[in-house]
Amino acid sequence: MRWDRFFEDLEDQLDSEWEAERAALDTEAERLRLARLSLFERLHALVVAAEKAVVVDLVGGVTATGALVAVGPDWLAVEDGGARGALIVPLSAVAALGTTHADLLRSARGSTPGRLRERMTMGFLLRDLARRRVPVTLHATDGREYSGTIDRAASDHVDLALHEVGSPRRADLVTGHRIIPLSAVAHVRLDSPAALG
Repeated sequence: MRWDRFFEDLEDQLDSEWEAERAALDTEAERLRLARLSLFERLHALVVAAEKAVVVDLVGGVTATGALVAVGPDWLAVEDGGARGALIVPLSAVAALGTTHADLLRSARGSTPGRLRERMTMGFLLRDLARRRVPVTLHATDGREYSGTIDRAASDHVDLALHEVGSPRRADLVTGHRIIPLSAVAHVRLDSPAALG
């Protein structure tokens, strides 16, 4: 009878040690998974499953609040409910992101974007806007605003034909041209609500 109790105690002790070891391995595996998680994957998870609007604090003190509608490896797009289109923000211009605790935890699980989405950089997006002749208002990091149409988007800069918001890009309405380094872009406001569709 004593031996039965002895073996039961040994068995319980072995089970406890096994569970403790497994919990430690699970914890370490979770730490490793989180160490590999990128901001892009977290933002992609918020686009897919966020329940509430996000707050995007930008470098320079500007804040945008709205639905996260699209992300790329170096940019995000927020539909902030304005009369105009979405706001496209390079990740280098994001100071912080605010969301609910539930969405924060949900984003920590991550989401694997498709291979095409991983290649859709800010330059890729701006080249598409140039191809489609979408009017934009480009906000520079120094606070200046430039309204017009992107004529060309190169690897690290854009050529912008300046014209009034709401007017088409026609030669007689263009008031000037600017070459703007992408490093100077704080955010880009699409002057056409359906431009990201």
